[in-house]
Amino acid sequence: MKKRALVSVSDKAGLIPFTQGLVDAGIEVISTGGTKRALEEAGVPVQSVDSVTGFPEILDGRVKTLHPMIHGGLLARRDKADHVEQINEHQIKPIDYVVVNLYPFAETIAKPETTFAEAIEQIDIGGPSMLRSAAKNHADVTVIVDPNDYDSVLDSLKLDEEAKQPLRKRLAAKVFRHTAAYDAMIAAYLTEAVEEKTPESITITYSHKQALRYGENPHQKAAFYEKSTSSPSSIAKATQLHGKELSFNNIQDANAALEIVKEFTEPAAVAIKHMNPCGVGTGSTIAEAFNRAYEADEKSIFGGIVAVNEEVDLVTAEKMSGIFLEVVLAPSFSEEAKELLTKKKNIRLLQVAVEQTKAESKLVSVHGGLLVQDEDLYGLDEATITVPTKRTPTEEEWTALKLGWKVVKHVKSNAIVLTNGDMTVGVGAGQMNRVGSAAIAIEQAGERAQGAALASDAFFPYGDTVETAAKAGITAIIQPGGSVRDEESIQKADEHGIAMVFTAVRHFKH
Repeated sequence: MKKRALVSVSDKAGLIPFTQGLVDAGIEVISTGGTKRALEEAGVPVQSVDSVTGFPEILDGRVKTLHPMIHGGLLARRDKADHVEQINEHQIKPIDYVVVNLYPFAETIAKPETTFAEAIEQIDIGGPSMLRSAAKNHADVTVIVDPNDYDSVLDSLKLDEEAKQPLRKRLAAKVFRHTAAYDAMIAAYLTEAVEEKTPESITITYSHKQALRYGENPHQKAAFYEKSTSSPSSIAKATQLHGKELSFNNIQDANAALEIVKEFTEPAAVAIKHMNPCGVGTGSTIAEAFNRAYEADEKSIFGGIVAVNEEVDLVTAEKMSGIFLEVVLAPSFSEEAKELLTKKKNIRLLQVAVEQTKAESKLVSVHGGLLVQDEDLYGLDEATITVPTKRTPTEEEWTALKLGWKVVKHVKSNAIVLTNGDMTVGVGAGQMNRVGSAAIAIEQAGERAQGAALASDAFFPYGDTVETAAKAGITAIIQPGGSVRDEESIQKADEHGIAMVFTAVRHFKH
């Protein structure tokens, strides 16, 4: 009996030569809608699905392949006599190849102007049904969902049935991954639409973006996967303009740098080392901002990752080229800047949109489970600001406090950040107690601690951090407040003439 292929694709890349290859191998082609028209226009012989089913497409095309003449042909096992007898009785012909990819749901919902009704119409029903039927019966049916597999399938046409089995099994597994991912996207979209915060189950889907040489350490295998609806302002959407392949740690650090620099509307530069900022600077130009980020910690920026929120111009590039940087992220690079920086063989240049995006769920894997929480986009505009001390901050101190508060929420807890009006001067990260973090930040700042502002990610359970700050010459502090011993810290601040601000929100980062 002549073999048959059912072809219905939204992605028509490689469709014509592949389908012509099937025809040349003596395989009949059945198709629908736009795919059928494309094949006819290319001169590829094709039958319509309704000529097979004897039933027209109805309900605006919602029903066309959901028919026993199709699914009987897909699901009938050739090795079972009763299956063969039944399809013969009902004049159902087997379908041996299924070539289907689905309505572009992800692309549709990625467009801001898409309405809910439009999104619903891009939920494919017939496509997943055919794919699942064919994949279930992969012992007899070759199912193709990815144009990248067209050549492998054409090469297999000359093989016998037994030799085709490994390819069929691999393609069937890909189909179930594909339909699972498709359903996961739809489930996520509808769950968000009804504002369900803690559904009884979550299914997440990411697509392979690139293989990585290794993970955090050479003995760990790793890969980078991309969310189907990732924001343009994300590392997953960055375009690498120059340099060797990104590593696992590069991607982690680059993401940390991007998230911090998004906090700023004025020209800003962020230097990252091991996912903590070692220097943050602002200025009237990107060159000025980068120079301050560099001066914040000239030692730690060596081999670091830098993100800026405006175009890298030649002046900035000249400053960058004088030190060893692993990665530079920016919305764009001037031609002169790119020409200069690309002379450095190993530096990676990433072009990525830098803009604040809507909050999304943050996922953290733990052994045997997954933690899910809202992204921390809480800023001072949402905070309940109070000044419990006798002295209120000066205008200059407010500027420094605001800079510190933007940065400290991105520093590993316990976190202390010292700033002046336009740069960090000391960062204490990840210590087991807050006084230890303050001591590290103050030591790094040195003389620059005099007159600086201090930002803390969490409240002070004792007055010792304020005492340490006062001895270093710090004049203003911003912290959440809310400790049962707040009064002790307030008294210490008043004793030393320090202005202290409470925000009523903490920024733990474990």
